[in-house]
Parts: sequence; C-alpha cells; structure tokens
Amino acid sequence: MVTTEVTVSPEDVKASRVAERVPDPCIVVIFGASGDLTKRKLLPALYHLEQAGLLPANFAVVGVARRPLKDEFVNDMRDGIIKGGGVEADDPMLREFLGKVNYHAMNFDDPGGYVRLNSLLETLDRKYGTNGHRLFYLATAPDYFSEIVHQLGAHGMAKSEKGAVRCIIEKPFGHDLQSARRLNDEVNEVLSEDQIFRIDHYLGKETVQNILVFRFANGIFEPIWNRNYIDHVRITAAESIGIEGRGPFYEKAGALRDVVQNHVMELLSFVAMEPPGSFFSAPIRMEKVKVWKAIQPIKMEDTVRGQYGPGIVGGKQVVGYRQEDRVNPQSSTETFAALRLHIENWRWAGVPFYVRAGKRLAERFTDITIQFKQPPTMLFKDNVEASKCGEIQPNIISMRIQPNEGISLRFAAKTPGPSMQSCPVMMDFDYAAAFGVSSANGYERLLLDAMLGDSTLFSHRDGVEATWALMTPILEEWAAHPPTDFPNYAAGSWGPAAAGALLARDGRQWRRQ
Repeated sequence: MVTTEVTVSPEDVKASRVAERVPDPCIVVIFGASGDLTKRKLLPALYHLEQAGLLPANFAVVGVARRPLKDEFVNDMRDGIIKGGGVEADDPMLREFLGKVNYHAMNFDDPGGYVRLNSLLETLDRKYGTNGHRLFYLATAPDYFSEIVHQLGAHGMAKSEKGAVRCIIEKPFGHDLQSARRLNDEVNEVLSEDQIFRIDHYLGKETVQNILVFRFANGIFEPIWNRNYIDHVRITAAESIGIEGRGPFYEKAGALRDVVQNHVMELLSFVAMEPPGSFFSAPIRMEKVKVWKAIQPIKMEDTVRGQYGPGIVGGKQVVGYRQEDRVNPQSSTETFAALRLHIENWRWAGVPFYVRAGKRLAERFTDITIQFKQPPTMLFKDNVEASKCGEIQPNIISMRIQPNEGISLRFAAKTPGPSMQSCPVMMDFDYAAAFGVSSANGYERLLLDAMLGDSTLFSHRDGVEATWALMTPILEEWAAHPPTDFPNYAAGSWGPAAAGALLARDGRQWRRQ
C-alpha cells in the first residue's frame, strides 16, 4: 500500500483551533433537552468547545423540557459528557462547566412557561453578563418547531435590542415540499433568514468539509473534475443498525426523507458544486442550490426502495422491520432507497450520480466514490491474462466519511519482474493517523458557527425547498403504488437486488454489493 506523508501534528491542529474567534457572551437554550440528542451530542460538544478555549467566559446553558427534572438534569448531562465526550470524571473544568447548566420545565404550548423562561434568561443575563445574546436550539419533535418560534416571538425573545438572537432548527425540516414551504413561511414570520440555522449534523463532520478543501485547495484535481474525465459518481450512506426503538418516527419518515433528502443531497452538492466566489456562506449556498436545481426530474425507473426482513448482522440474528417495536406489521415504509440522478449542466452532463442509503445493511460506512474513465487506448491489455491481478481497473477516488475517515486513490502500478504487468494499488490518507483521534462529534463546529453567526454549513430555505422538490414526486408515486414485495432484502445484506440492477443496466456496480 502506498501511503501519504503528513507533517501536521495534533498539537498544530489544536493550536489553530484556539486561534479562531471566540463568540460573544451567550446563553444557549435547548428545547427538548431531556432527549437523547442533548445528552449524547450537544452537551459533550459544548464541553469540548470549553476545553478548547472556544467558549466565552460569560456563558450559560438552559435546558427546556416538559419533565420536572431539576438536579437530575445536570447529573444526566454530566454522565453524557463523561461517557459520550471522552471526558475524565474528575476533570476539574467539568464541575465549573456544569455550574453554568440550568433547567426549566414547561410545556412547549404553555404561554406561562415562556413568561417564566424569559424571566430566567434575564436573570442569567445579569449573572453572566451575556447582554441578551441567545442561541435557541430546537431539538424537539418537528410538530413543535413553529409553535416554539411563535411563542418566542410573542414573548419578546425572538429579538434583542442588546444582543444577537439566533435559532438552530433540527431536521426533519418538513416532510415534503408543501410542508417545508409552510414551515419556512411560519418561521420567517418571526425570525429573519439570517437568524435561522437549519442544521444537518453531517456538515459538521471534518471529512465532509474536507471535500471542499480536497477539490479547491489542490490544483491537481479540479481540472479533471468534470464530464471529460469522470465516468460516474457513487454515494453510499449505509447503516448496520435498525431503527433503534424509533418506530413511530421512522414510520412517518423512511429512508428517503430521513437520509437521502438531507445528508446524501448535501454530500452530492459538495462533490458537484462549482467553485464559489469566496468561502463565505452566501456564495457556497448559492452554488449548492444551483446543483440541486440542475438535477433533472427523477424517473421512477431510476428509483429503488427496499425494506429489511430478518437476518444476521454482526453475527447476531435480528428481526425484520415489520417486527420492530411500534411498527405496523404490514408497513410499506422503506428502510432503503437508491436513486440514479442526472445533473444537466456544463460540468456534469452525461455523468450519472448513483446514491443509496439504508438500514440493517452489511456494515456501517458512508463513502463517496469518484470513478474515472478508462484511458482511450489500453496499452497493457495484452498482459491482463498473464497478470495475477486480473483485468485492468479504472482509477477511483474514494472519500470515506465514516468510519475510518480518509481518502484513497486507486491507480495502476507495474509489478516487479521482467514483464510489463500491472496491478491496482491504493494511495491512502487516514485522518486519525494524520491528525490524531478526535472525540469531537461534529456538533462542535456547528454550535460554534451558530454562536458566531456563520451560516455556511447550515441550510437556507431555498436549498431545503430545492431538495424537497426533487424527492416529493418520488414520495407521492411510492405512496400511490405501495410495494408488493416487502420485505425485499435480508438484514445484513447490501439491500434489494434491484439496487444492483440499477447500476448493472449501465454496465456498472456498487463498490460493495
């Protein structure tokens, strides 16, 4: 294996992060704070920022949920930071950080609760000198998004004469084009677009952001990043886990809504976008939306849906989707989706993009594969039969988003000996080996950016509506014609056979299938 030489040390990386701008004094208010997201991701992420010196000294957290938790909430957050954040239990900084964590119990539709919350925030403003700077995080069920925003507006918390008020809204942002537009309109009645941060945690991953650096900071790749040299692109977001007790949610969502409309389309946009005029939020967002709007309406014959049945994952027998807790025994919800997409612009005309996402697949990995065209003349084809490596393989660039984050380049090299025979070899860059293993979960960057008012890695309403415009016709067609073959793949496999056939008819195949 050929490996790269990297001279950047973990200490260099940490120093560069500390040199970044620290936000103004701020209170982070998390609605739905009793949920798993706050404990496993958000509080560990905030503590990592504290450890890195990237939080202001004047800072506080307020968890908002319906259950009367009080001290139990702080203890639960401490447990989450220790277990989910790789933090030592006796870390002296942890006690000081938890002293800034507060809890407020209320129903999200109770006006009196917002009156009391506003009073608490004003008290904390005086205690910590946060000057009205607020970051609201809506980590609730989507049904509450509009209600919470309108209540914040009605009780004078959506604007501040002294500080900035911003609001992070979790996915899913709508369940189709119509609902996304309606939610956008309702939220925009209270908050201006520059106050709204629609979050997709995939964009917090270093390897996702590295797609832009890989493309636009290296002069050797961009000249060949087009239809003249690239044969096709494959994007896979595979999970080996099932729905993990989220039956009611997943019954309403399915793979297309849960993963493809947001995570996968974001990955596609980073691969396919034109170079932005600058690396500020507006130019990057504009180029991403251009990509999505250039995708042609997706034909039904270019779609595949699947649902897992019983099988073996990781050596253990698992049940099928219809046997999962709180799932309809005759459910038509897809747990797998694959699409063939065409971007009709000058760069990508004629280059198919194949995407797939699913649960209970053979292994967990998210990967982007760029496959290049074969040379016009195969000078070494006569030596293929004599070679132990088999037929000549095309060049590929593989971007591993998770796990084992990194980038690989496959190319042909001559084998030792007197004959002119070749074998494919891999040039491999490994994130952990180069920069050290990080305990960051991706939310660190997104929370910090939101506190700083940087919306580069967040979705604009135009982008949300553009991706829903692509997916809604598929959802409507699938709903009108329920599947007759579900379940159509075994847990622990690579999905339904039709997903392989989607590429096979073009003479191609998934990297793993």
